[in-house]
Amino acid sequence: MMMGLVRTALFLMFFSAFLFHGLCVRRTEIDVVRHVGEASGGDDEANAPGPSTPPSGGVQVQVRDKYVVMDNGILQVNLSNPGGSVIGIQYNGVDNLLNELNGESNRGYWDVVWSAQKSNKTKGKLDRLDGTKFEVIVENDEQVELSFTRMWNLSLAGKVVPLNIDKRYVMLRGSSGFYTYAIYEHLAEWPTFTIGNTRTVLKLRKDKFRYMAIAANRQRYMPLPDDRLPDRGQVLAYPEAVRLINPVEPEFTGEVDDKYEYSCEGKDIQVHGWISTDPPMGVWQITPSYEFRSGGPVKQFLTSHVGPTSLNVFVSAHYSGVDLTMKFGPNEPWKKVFGPVFVYLNSMLDGEDPRSLWMDAKEQLIVEAESWPYKFPASEDYVQPSQRGNVTGRLLVLDRYISEECVTAYGAYVGLAPPGDAGSWQRETKGYQFWTRADEEGNFSISGIIPGQYNLYAWVSGFIGDYKYENNITISAASHINVGELVYEPPRSGPTLWEIGIPDRTASEYYIPDPDPQYINPLYINHPDRFRQYGLWERYTELYPDEDLIYSVGTSDYRKDWFFAQVTRF
Repeated sequence: MMMGLVRTALFLMFFSAFLFHGLCVRRTEIDVVRHVGEASGGDDEANAPGPSTPPSGGVQVQVRDKYVVMDNGILQVNLSNPGGSVIGIQYNGVDNLLNELNGESNRGYWDVVWSAQKSNKTKGKLDRLDGTKFEVIVENDEQVELSFTRMWNLSLAGKVVPLNIDKRYVMLRGSSGFYTYAIYEHLAEWPTFTIGNTRTVLKLRKDKFRYMAIAANRQRYMPLPDDRLPDRGQVLAYPEAVRLINPVEPEFTGEVDDKYEYSCEGKDIQVHGWISTDPPMGVWQITPSYEFRSGGPVKQFLTSHVGPTSLNVFVSAHYSGVDLTMKFGPNEPWKKVFGPVFVYLNSMLDGEDPRSLWMDAKEQLIVEAESWPYKFPASEDYVQPSQRGNVTGRLLVLDRYISEECVTAYGAYVGLAPPGDAGSWQRETKGYQFWTRADEEGNFSISGIIPGQYNLYAWVSGFIGDYKYENNITISAASHINVGELVYEPPRSGPTLWEIGIPDRTASEYYIPDPDPQYINPLYINHPDRFRQYGLWERYTELYPDEDLIYSVGTSDYRKDWFFAQVTRF
């Protein structure tokens, strides 16, 4: 407890200094020249990735039998050849930011969880998407782009996911990080299958990265992965949740560690990562657009968790089940580009508060978002900015039981998603979605839309139901479509007699109990996201042991008398 208080005091002191003195993040730019090394034959030492001292110039790439190294003088990224796993990141004087205790294929990778048969389950086989062929796509002073591919054929049936895979890695001159994206392709004649999850993963060094930041108000010093081992932790209702009973650092005693407590809605997963204090530096996942994520803006995804592990999840059945798995039937061709996403690294001068790195990462997010859609990806499957379209309009709400005239849909979520019923975007997994927020007058503008056919959807906080524009919208290259004024009439059979809560797609206004004292995550004490505490479903039985809740209209208060979740009672 004392160590925790000391950390809090130091944080407040450093944060005050940061506010007064401002941010001083080191953004070193060192030019290097590209160099392609020769394969060495069988010398393991010669094949191993390692530091180099390139002459001045542009970005360099070194190609060896087992490894490929991208280097722009600011950082080096070492990749397995031809698998395409990230096996090392050299930065800020540290030889490798990734966990070398893991095997080379278990440090930085893309993966898919898939099933060959139709199933009501969300689990399946794990495929690390290891490449079988490597190619340098772009190699000049300004940019290196590498491709690691694996082409599917019938001999692989049942062994790996039936997709053609093209994993790309990009490094730019003067950039403090690297980009990655991937193209998945399924041909019509290939087997049926399902995907429950696909993502990128970085597993960082546990001796360096102890402070996790996933939002401005969701940051903390984290336990060690050792604390989850059987002699130190007690597994709770599911394997991911562990109560720390004998942690390495006593201050964590009694806490619950559960990766699901660090989930976020898709619209909010823009930058998250880890901070090291020795030396002071950060590793961040920056996602400038969530157009390639499934389920729309309010779908929950994992972010970072004890490991230290940093994720970028694109498709996930978490919190939804089989409705959010990707299901491919017979004669169904499909292709999709996931990303690019940016792995950003930053560092501080000695003596500065390392937590200021979070502020710098947020600034870098703005830079990346303003550059979206990117121009540099070289794959012909990635749609360049000039080939994308735009949609504008204005959304109004007409609810005659509230106002005889239309009111503006201030703050409404308006988006384009593949055609379907109103609200179908929440269960959509295979296509692209493009979302924005309406301004105070209800005006909206959606840019950077990939050509195709879409429906326009919306939902407005404070009004029930989902809006769907009656006409399909066809986007072509450089198209500019103005749909004019749209009017949403929420479904009604008459005036509102009573209601419980607020139709805003959150449960934050209802009664959220205090957690059981033995299941506490201190991050969420008196926190807006206090509903993320482990085990709150068990409190329902404790609070209402004999019968389920009865809400009495006119006397009950949903803020006190209505449980925030519908759960079973033991």
